[in-house]
Amino acid sequence: MKLSELNKISKIVLDAAIEVHRQLGPGLLESVYEKCLSKELSFREIENQMQVSFPLFYKQASLDASFRIDMIVAKELFVEIKAVEQVLPVHRAQLLSYLRLANKRLGILINFNVPKLIEGWERIINGYDE
Repeated sequence: MKLSELNKISKIVLDAAIEVHRQLGPGLLESVYEKCLSKELSFREIENQMQVSFPLFYKQASLDASFRIDMIVAKELFVEIKAVEQVLPVHRAQLLSYLRLANKRLGILINFNVPKLIEGWERIINGYDE
């Protein structure tokens, strides 16, 4: 999927997340925001899956371990949901690692625990050539 298509999908996710934040406000558990965002995306007819596990490979060997992403939108866009006082560098690094391990291009880190959701939104791009 081209970056331009991913950008369109990410805008829809942002709009949906803003609507969830308007309805619920800050201060709830991540799982609540995740379920509501999934429902809001479904209302907008955008395919999404929650809590998707990916196998872990190390040097081409499959390990008895996996990692779990909060949400995948349109089979390409990773969404990591937080409800924390402050997003830390480790949160960004986690999403970037997920993108690299799954060979995906774009992720969105959303922190719902902010007064205005636009302050809690960040795009994480796994380096690539378009």
